[in-house]
Parts: sequence; C-alpha cells; structure tokens
Amino acid sequence: MAIVKPFQCVRPDERYAGQVAALPYDVYSRKEACQVTAANPKSFLNIDRPETQFSDDVDTYDDRVYEKAGEMLKSWIEDGTLKKDCLEAYYIYELTMNGRRQTGIVACSSIDDYVNGVIKKHENTREEKEVDRIRHVDTTDAQTGPIFLAYRSNEAVNEIVNLITDTEPLYDFVAEDGISHRVWRIHDRDRIALIEEAFRTIPSTYIADGHHRAASAVKVGLKRRVENPGYTGEEPFNYFLSVLFPHDQLMIMPYNRVVKDLNGLSKDDFLQKVGQSFEVACMGDEAFAPLNKGTFGMYLDRKWYCLKVFNSLQSTDPVKGLDVSILQDNLLGPVLGIEDPRTDKRIDFIGGIRGLKELEKRCSQDMTVAFSMYPTSTPELFDVADAGLLMPPKSTWFEPKLRSGLFIHLLK
Repeated sequence: MAIVKPFQCVRPDERYAGQVAALPYDVYSRKEACQVTAANPKSFLNIDRPETQFSDDVDTYDDRVYEKAGEMLKSWIEDGTLKKDCLEAYYIYELTMNGRRQTGIVACSSIDDYVNGVIKKHENTREEKEVDRIRHVDTTDAQTGPIFLAYRSNEAVNEIVNLITDTEPLYDFVAEDGISHRVWRIHDRDRIALIEEAFRTIPSTYIADGHHRAASAVKVGLKRRVENPGYTGEEPFNYFLSVLFPHDQLMIMPYNRVVKDLNGLSKDDFLQKVGQSFEVACMGDEAFAPLNKGTFGMYLDRKWYCLKVFNSLQSTDPVKGLDVSILQDNLLGPVLGIEDPRTDKRIDFIGGIRGLKELEKRCSQDMTVAFSMYPTSTPELFDVADAGLLMPPKSTWFEPKLRSGLFIHLLK
C-alpha cells in the first residue's frame, strides 16, 4: 500500500501566492533564471536557483550559493512572505490549462516506499543532477519542489476531492502563462483519515515527473537516518513532498526530436533508408503531427512527411513497443547514427508545448531533420514501471508544470 501523510506545510501568505509560485528550477538556464528573479523579487526561483543572487563569476554549485538559499528561506518565513501552518494537513492542488483541469492531493510520501518499489520509477537519473538537489535540500532543511506522482484513479479519493473543491479555495490565481491554480486545505481529522484509508487500498504510485528531485530527497532522508541512529521513522526526513494525481486526469505531450545532420547521407539516400522500415508519404508544407501510435512526422528540407512503421517492427514489449523506442531502434540509431541519445550532441529534444513551428525553426538554424512524435500514454508509463523497466530518455513531457514555492516541507 502507498503511505501518504498529511504534513505541516510552509506556504505563501495568501497575498503573495501568485508572485511566489514559480516554474520548476530545471526549466531555466542560469541567464533565464536571473531574468525571472530580477523581474520578480518574490518568485520562489530566488530560493530554488540561489546562484541568481550572485554575480556570474560565482559558480552555480559554490557552497555560498546553497547557504544563501537557506538564509533566504528563513528570511521569507520571518518577514511573513511564507508562513507555517499550525496543523498537519493535506492540500488539494488544481491546475487548469486551456479549459482542462487536473486535481491532485499534496502530501508527503514515504522514502521507504521509494526504496521498496511501492513508488515506481520509469526513468534513470544522472548523478550530477542529483548532487545539486541533495545539497539544496540538505542545506535548506527543506523540500521546495513537489514530486509529481500518479496513481490509478480511486473513487473514494475522487469523492473527497470533489467535496473539498466545491468550497472556497485558499489560493486562486492565474499565472503569467495563463494556467490557473487553486488550492484548498484539508485539516479536518475525519477527512484526513478517509484519505489515509483510501490510499491504503492503492498498491503503487508512479513518478510521472521529478525523478531527480525524488532521488535527491530520498538520499537526504537516508543520510539523516545515518546521522540520527535513534530515528523512529516518523521524523519529517523520512518523507518527501509530493502531489498525487489520478491517472485519468493527466496529459502527456509528445517529446519531439531534432537531429543536426543526415549522418553523411544525401537526402535521397536518407529517404531510401528510412523507407526500409517505414511507409513514407510527403505531406507538403503543412506541419504534421501524428494522430496514431506507430506514426511519426518528419520535417526535412522544408517539407513534412508522414512515417508509418511497418507492422512487422511493432512490439508488445513495454519498452520496445514505445514510439520513442521504435524511432530510436529503426531510424535514429541505424540510419542517423545516434547510438546513445543521452550523450550524443547531434540530437536535441523539444517538449511538445513548444509546438511544431519550433521544429521548423530549429531546422532553419542549427538542425537538419526533425521528428514529431505521438505522445507516450499514461498506461504505457504504468506498464513500463510495473515491469521494473526504464523508458528511453525524453519519453514524456507533462503539462501543466507544478509550481514550486506553494508547498514547502521542512525536514526539522
């Protein structure tokens, strides 16, 4: 069963919620982060990316940078920008994008569930990215960015959420990108017990987004256990901040690909090789997004093509059957020579939120060929995680992004 606990939340004063709420730290370059924080001194990005408080000659990973994050967090609590709720509570977090809503429960998940596989993963993590967040969590004594978890929709949980969202919200604001955010608090003991009981019937939760934040939070928790050999398991460091959404509310967008060159091939030779694994149809000038699994858009020399993989190359394997795997195994690898998309500098990945015009733009600048993808589905994600397997890199792009700074979990 999944352990999902209420917690004493540090959160923005209602006057500042819209200003404090920030996109995840890792969607910005350092230059972009500095622009955001200069324009909005109350953006939580100031704390999530504390290098923005220093000149460019100070390294992003300097000890002083992490210490500054801890100082700012303490200062924002002291000056009333942030406040700590007196009671343990769950929170309901609703995001609405283009008229489509998704509503999750903000809670703390167990690091033991992560270690034991109750919380299931579908993606590898990179050590250098983990180290940054480990130092940030450890120095600030706080988890500041929630991990995006999914679970198979549960009627008992849905009923409680629907009851709460019919009441007046704690926060209600629209961010600069047009996405609306509403938050409710559940501190009634009876309703808390109902949520805890409902999640005891849910065997697994799944990391949708935030694999590095989750791994970092867990490693800090395990480190604190070593430092506190008399721990009971109830200390805050035994849990990590999460928002849990029912699977049927999630939207996964495609994660498109662009490649720098044709691996030494002429256009005609390239198309001939592609035709050995795919039906190829020229679609002309109009951007093409696939509408079905096993179909891909390709932009080359100012023309769009529809690629449909041969049936003989389809697979029932949870990983090999993914569209991102089909493209990698039958085109990117054997034709374009992209053997390891994690490290090859000739390939780049573009989230579906950027649109197909971004693919055309890149092909007019620094790339030669682009591929529009059919999005990975939530059931496919669950199938891979349930099988204990991992997806290829850049398989999923979730929208809308959870904001940081609305919910903070202190470790002591």
